[in-house]
Amino acid sequence: MNSPLNKLFAGRTLLIATKHKKERVISPIFEKEFGVHCVVSQNFDTDLLGTFSGEIERKKSPLETVKEKCLLAMEANLCDLAIASEGSFGPHPTLFFVPADDEYLIFIDKKNNLEIVARIISTDTNFCQTEIKKEEELAKFAQEIGFPSHGVLLKRSGAKDNLIRKDFASLDQLINVYNQLNDNDSTITLETDMRAMRNPTRMKVIEETAHQLAKKIKTTCPSCKTPGFSVTDSKKGLPCSLCGSPTNSTLLHTYRCLSCDYSKDKMYPNDVKTEDPMYCNFCNP
Repeated sequence: MNSPLNKLFAGRTLLIATKHKKERVISPIFEKEFGVHCVVSQNFDTDLLGTFSGEIERKKSPLETVKEKCLLAMEANLCDLAIASEGSFGPHPTLFFVPADDEYLIFIDKKNNLEIVARIISTDTNFCQTEIKKEEELAKFAQEIGFPSHGVLLKRSGAKDNLIRKDFASLDQLINVYNQLNDNDSTITLETDMRAMRNPTRMKVIEETAHQLAKKIKTTCPSCKTPGFSVTDSKKGLPCSLCGSPTNSTLLHTYRCLSCDYSKDKMYPNDVKTEDPMYCNFCNP
């Protein structure tokens, strides 16, 4: 760890705003990289801003939610340094038929007026939901999503009520609850449990995002040395290797300091100066 960051963070307490065991992958990274002491507190319930199972609807965007979660946790615990996480699941923004895990991590340091965000969109997810009609479909779904290491949500919706059951320990328990809830007036839906402590696949993506966040914090502004000097904009136009026409691939990244507004362009950020003709709208229309 370099000296400027050591002066900013070493020895301080870093609150991780979670009730889903995310500290398991975040704490080791930040304690090693910045010399902080990570803690988790129960003074703030992060589920108040929304739950994956649907009991509480998330009303704001993921970025707005993760910032609010972090600030509220800091207020509840009277601390000035914290990390919060927020994830979303659905179709990938460009690979439309592929499910994706969209993870945000935010690092807020009130003492030094820092707010740094990392985001990863990963196709490494078991996110899935389906309606079922019979017990055999339940067992098949459970096997495909990696149950019991990965959790399952069992939902019943109908004229009588709307029930959600989770935290099943075995297939027998899951089948028994299914049979108890199943009736002719209800729709039974199975979903993957996307809470981090019940989804090791998601936990790995959170860990990857934490590494990215740590790297972003360690990248300081060349002008004022403020942490978080990072990409704020990009420009398309990488030339085709065959005809030289601009493609939709990235030509440059713009790095900008959020403190002094110093900026710097980096050409060819992916370490290639031309693009394959298969991605050219002229050579491969």
